[in-house]
Amino acid sequence: MSHHQNKSAAYGQGMVIFIYLAALTALEYFIAVTFNAVSILVVVALIKAALVMYYYMHIYKLNEDSDDDIHSYAYKTGTNRLGLWLFLLSDAFVFAGLLTTRINLLGLTRPHLNQILGLAVTALLLISSFFMNRAETAMTHGDKKGFITNALITLVLGLGFLLGVVAVEWPLAAAEGLTASSGTAGAVFYMLTGMHAFHVFTGLIFLLVIINNARKDVYSADQHWGVEAATVYWHFVDLVWIFFYPALYLIGKLL
Repeated sequence: MSHHQNKSAAYGQGMVIFIYLAALTALEYFIAVTFNAVSILVVVALIKAALVMYYYMHIYKLNEDSDDDIHSYAYKTGTNRLGLWLFLLSDAFVFAGLLTTRINLLGLTRPHLNQILGLAVTALLLISSFFMNRAETAMTHGDKKGFITNALITLVLGLGFLLGVVAVEWPLAAAEGLTASSGTAGAVFYMLTGMHAFHVFTGLIFLLVIINNARKDVYSADQHWGVEAATVYWHFVDLVWIFFYPALYLIGKLL
């Protein structure tokens, strides 16, 4: 797939990747409820992560040639892009540590959680990434209205995910006796979902900032680093959940 596309082709690519991600999510849920093959679930998660990183987060842009003029927008964007990815790499180590903690403490067991709710919030976050991709595509092609519309949809879906986890899943888990102080499983569950929820919350703030900036005509088709940065960060949040979802809801036997 080409990196330089017209608007309709770029939208089409985003749709294709979303369909792949949705199908893989359905596949991992089916695998988990039928024969719970951990190795297959891990492979599916890695494939989903690769799709998000390459096609939604545009990691290939790190190899793009930048302007030699250190005062140019292109040069500054290139250095900002590298800085953002280094930050995300450092943040990824935090999440990797949390995931390692879950594996070491719980092994092939998992807490009793609402499977339907887990799948629902996962779907919300996955769909939000699809609309965030459309928002970035719209801005890349100078479509301010399209950007704002899709960014607002992303915002609503992201808020739905956050409320689904914090306002619905947490109380339901607590009602089942799974609290932060109830044992290892509770501590792991609230630690992983809490840290991720915090990142979703900061992502929502980021979205509000770029939506407000777009309304003020801060961005253009050629200069919209803020939009790219917010997009990459939002997809990173989705990327983390790609691993947290099976780790908390799908892999292992119920405790």
